[in-house]
Amino acid sequence: MEILVSHNENLVISLKGRLDTTTSPELEKRLKEEEMKENKIILDFKELEYISSAGLRILLSLKKTLQSQNKELEIHNINDVVKEVFNVTGFINILNVK
Repeated sequence: MEILVSHNENLVISLKGRLDTTTSPELEKRLKEEEMKENKIILDFKELEYISSAGLRILLSLKKTLQSQNKELEIHNINDVVKEVFNVTGFINILNVK
C-alpha cells in the first residue's frame, strides 16, 4: 500500500492499494507519526482497491481520536467495492463519507 500525505488547509491522506491485515499496521504507524495540526483530516480513497476489517478498525480508532480533539474526519472518493464493505458493516453511517 502507498500512503501520500499533504498538509494544506486540510490534512489529506491518500491511500493506494489494499488496506488489510498486512498493510493496516503501516497506516496505523504513519497516522501516529503524523502531526495533525489541521482541523479537518481527509482520507482520499480514490486509489484504494479494498478494505478489510483490520482497515475498518484503524478508521474507527482514528475517528475516536480526532473526535476527542474536536477535529473532523472525512472519507472521499470511495469506490463501489469499499462502499459495499462500508454498507454491509454499517460504517457508511459511522463515518463521514463524501
